[in-house]
Amino acid sequence: MPQQQPKPDDRSNNVERLHEMIENTKNKLHEAEISLEFSSAEDQQNIQLKNERRKQSIQAMEDEIQDEMNARKNGEI
Repeated sequence: MPQQQPKPDDRSNNVERLHEMIENTKNKLHEAEISLEFSSAEDQQNIQLKNERRKQSIQAMEDEIQDEMNARKNGEI
């Protein structure tokens, strides 16, 4: 039985994937903000904590996009 080789690292579409992930996260953040109005105090706190994590994730993904763009510019991808 031949041993399977791992797929090569394909970073060619990372920027596009990250943009899509950011948009999805922003949409979830917006939907959660709307639901705050109809939530209990406990749920509101959980939603606010989750939204803070979402904001951090968005920032991290934006930083990663910048890294990927720099790698493209430098011919690393």
